[in-house]
Amino acid sequence: MMNTFWDLFLSATSQGLLWSLMAIGVYLTFRILDLADMTAEGSFPLGGAITTMCLINGVNPILATLAAFGGGMIAGLVTGILNTKLKIPALLAGIVTMTGLYSITSRVMLNAANVSLLGKATIFTMAQNLGLSHNNAVIVTGLIISLLVIGLLVIFFRTEIGLAMRATGDNPEMSAANGIKTQNMKIWGYMISNGCIALSGALLAQNNGFADLNSGVGTLVVGLASIIIAEVLIRNLAIGGRMLTLVIGAIVYRLILALVFQMNVEPSDAKLASALVLIVCLALPNFKLSRKNKGENKNVSSTEN
Repeated sequence: MMNTFWDLFLSATSQGLLWSLMAIGVYLTFRILDLADMTAEGSFPLGGAITTMCLINGVNPILATLAAFGGGMIAGLVTGILNTKLKIPALLAGIVTMTGLYSITSRVMLNAANVSLLGKATIFTMAQNLGLSHNNAVIVTGLIISLLVIGLLVIFFRTEIGLAMRATGDNPEMSAANGIKTQNMKIWGYMISNGCIALSGALLAQNNGFADLNSGVGTLVVGLASIIIAEVLIRNLAIGGRMLTLVIGAIVYRLILALVFQMNVEPSDAKLASALVLIVCLALPNFKLSRKNKGENKNVSSTEN
């Protein structure tokens, strides 16, 4: 029993570390810029497709992974231009880009729905060459990349552009009145966000051993669930601490899903199970708030009596 739970924990940790980059990307637009960006479900498989095709053609795994990050940034640039320059609402701009990315990703994969990485060296192979098992190699590599991304983002958000981006998300009108080019800040936000999401797609494709054209369906749910779980577990953190809790949130979410799938859930019901877990995560903060308010009202009544 303990061995089974430990195996589930290790598996959830390795998966959660790779998915945490997706959560960080979604957090940048959803929480920092206060925008609903559906591009994520297009940039995620794009990242996997770019990396896979690069690896098949003999590109170094690190360069192939960085190429995926660049592809995601270009996808974010398109959404940013649609939203800020062409004045298309954020939600629609993301849907338009996501729809277009389906065809572009298909082109990248040479019109194949699924491309295998069988026998190809990946970014995890380097850790495996040091004697680590595949699962431990994924954990070590995923942890290093996640911490590196978080560290770079923390440094970025302390720069003038980073502070301007955060101000744009907090109050765009006031930011514009103070001379901040809010449209450019939003475009940068879209680009960095989708770069992180494509990076997550690239790592997961290398871990799974294949790129799938439809792998982006429902991925936004994973990002949102990780954010909500992180905010439920620990509240009121600075941006660096919040990003670290997103990693924990992603691991906890994968662990919850792993436990659900232990209950003989049919593979076809996996998306439904994910949606139900997300509903619980979204409802939990309201439940806690309701209990807190009831407790405060009870204390007030006792004081008045």
